[in-house]
This record gives sequence, C-alpha cells and structure tokens, in this order.
Amino acid sequence: METLKLYDFLPSGNGYKIRLLLTQMGMPFERIEINILKGETRTPEFLSKNPNGKIPVLEIEPGKYLAESNAILVYLSEGTEFLPYDRFLRAQVLQWLFFEQYSHEPYIATSRFWISILGKAEEYRVAIEQKREPGYAALKVMENHLSKHTFFVGERYTIADIALFAYTHVADEGGFDLTKFPAIQAWIERVKAQPSYISITQEKFMNYCYNLG
Repeated sequence: METLKLYDFLPSGNGYKIRLLLTQMGMPFERIEINILKGETRTPEFLSKNPNGKIPVLEIEPGKYLAESNAILVYLSEGTEFLPYDRFLRAQVLQWLFFEQYSHEPYIATSRFWISILGKAEEYRVAIEQKREPGYAALKVMENHLSKHTFFVGERYTIADIALFAYTHVADEGGFDLTKFPAIQAWIERVKAQPSYISITQEKFMNYCYNLG
C-alpha cells in the first residue's frame, strides 16, 4: 500500500484537519511542507497537483491527488467511526462542513492569517473589522448548538467536529474572544480529550508516530 503524502503548511488549520484525522485513525503518512508565504503553491509543479494553488493536497497514490480539506476529510473517513452510516446523520455532517467553509472559515481563519501568520494586523485593520460581525455570528450558531449537544452530529465525535475545531480553537489568534462562548470552550476541551489528539503545530510528535508505521 502506498504511503499517503500530505502537502501542507504547518500553521494551516485546513491542513491540521487532515493531520488530526490521520493521526487519530492511526494512518501513516508523509507530510511535505509547502510554504505558502514563499509562493510555493504557485509553482508549476504544485499547480499540476492542485490547479487552484492551495493546500492541503492529499496524494493518495502516485499522480492521484485530492484537494479541499473537507473533501479530504470525507474521503478518509468513509467506512469509519468518524463519518456516520445513517443517511440523515451523514447529511448533517456535510451540513456542518459546508457551514465551516462558507460561514466560518472566511472570517475566523482569514483574520488569524492576517494577524498571527502574516503579522500585518494594522495593514489589514479595516478588513479585519469587517470580518468581526460575521465571525461572531458563526460562533453564536455553534454556541447555540453546543449548548444542547455534546458534539455537532449524533452526540459523537465526527469529522464535523474536526473541521470546526481546527480554526475555532485558535480563533483568539484572529482577535476573537472565546470567553463569551462557554459551550464552545467546553466542546474544545472535549475534542482535546479525544484519543490520539495532536496540537495544530505538533510536528515532531507526529513524525515519531508515523515512523512507527
């Protein structure tokens, strides 16, 4: 069996989703760092893997690539405990994956990128302010749901939780105050308590685990 290759940028929450799932599934993989700040996703070599020029990209076998983090989550979790078998529950997982990419990530992840990764909070000050209201609106939707539920779908940990956890647990790095959201904070701790949890930049521990495979 070919070893999976993950083309990734370590601070990326979208890449982290895949690293976290693969680690929790116990699947060995090779992580290949692609520095998006140096234009490494715009090279002809990378664009041949993903014409959209974004990470993460999963190389399933030589020459066979899959992009878009949430599509990769679905692909990897098929037939596992991380994706429900029930048709309605599966659709609910997809519902939250779409919510994450459309209503959550564009505001919370982008703010974090400008402030904590680029370090250009002042340069992007106006744009960051414009993302505050819709970002907090997304967190409010999550808070309301989690005030009544342990996890997002079926009262169990799924890829819906992984997708939303990736950028939510570091939302403070984008200037969002999570102390206003006690249900989200409690959920974050439940996710961190899951077996084989790794942090967003826990590269050395991951490499050690993968070498065991």
